[in-house]
Amino acid sequence: MTAPSPSAAIAVQGLRKRYGATAALDGMTFTVAPGTVTGFVGPNGAGKSTTMRVILGLDTPDEGRALIGGVPYARLRRPLSHVGALLDAAALQPGRSARNHLLWLAHSQGLGAKRVDEVVEQSGLGAVIGRKAGGYSLGMRQRLGIAAAMLGDPPALLLDEPFNGLDPEGIVWIRGHLKALAAEGRAVLVSSHLMSELEGCADHLVVVGRGAVIADTAVAELIARSSGGRVMLRTPARAEAAAALAGAGATVAVTGPDTLTVDGLGSEEVVRALNAGAVPFSEISAHRASLEEAYMDLTRDAVEFRAAGSEAARSGEVA
Repeated sequence: MTAPSPSAAIAVQGLRKRYGATAALDGMTFTVAPGTVTGFVGPNGAGKSTTMRVILGLDTPDEGRALIGGVPYARLRRPLSHVGALLDAAALQPGRSARNHLLWLAHSQGLGAKRVDEVVEQSGLGAVIGRKAGGYSLGMRQRLGIAAAMLGDPPALLLDEPFNGLDPEGIVWIRGHLKALAAEGRAVLVSSHLMSELEGCADHLVVVGRGAVIADTAVAELIARSSGGRVMLRTPARAEAAAALAGAGATVAVTGPDTLTVDGLGSEEVVRALNAGAVPFSEISAHRASLEEAYMDLTRDAVEFRAAGSEAARSGEVA
């Protein structure tokens, strides 16, 4: 396996793209650095798929450019050796065996059967590689798509929803695989709606909404910022605790059958308010936001369609 080029960053610079009256991209700008797994997230219609298609030369922007290792995709010779991509796990010939599917792709790039055998082993498909690809489950097709993306041993990877259809063992595998690929110095861009899975493997996050970047930050920094000094409280008297804390000036949200998240008071102030109201509690600790919470906070105003009442249901606030 060759060492990835240290200059193999993916650079998106000022992309703009309109489809009629709709602005799909509105100045999209970010960089995927080598050695990192970068999560690419945002509401439906935020511009993620269009951006990935522009990077791969499948769509032409009205303005701006996308570069892989400093070069547009259209100028890459044998592109699979520069960038691997999984955009649609169903994009294969169903009557062809999975191994022949990979052999066909490999031969188009001047690669041999030995490389096919290597990616088959890495993807865990050895026992089923002779089957027709049309009979594969979605999870198996995801593995096959990742194997295809790795054929050219590329320094950059773009994967769209790679966790879809994977069983728990497959999710554990792909998390470790993505982190290992980044550890080799590759630039890895992963689009996903599954925040819990990204939290387990992404180092960096690019959050987009309405065709532009909302946040471009380390995952750890985003979670720390969203945690915001809030306090987690566990109590058997949830309603009484909420009333006592609200009376002390806190904003209180229900987060479980016996848990509350308290904003606006420190831990010592929470204890004093509960003691003053003779409210029992079993645990008080600093609240650590999940990546999903942090994401929802960022994209609340960027969601184009939201069901009535969903905001109140999401926050779970107690009056």
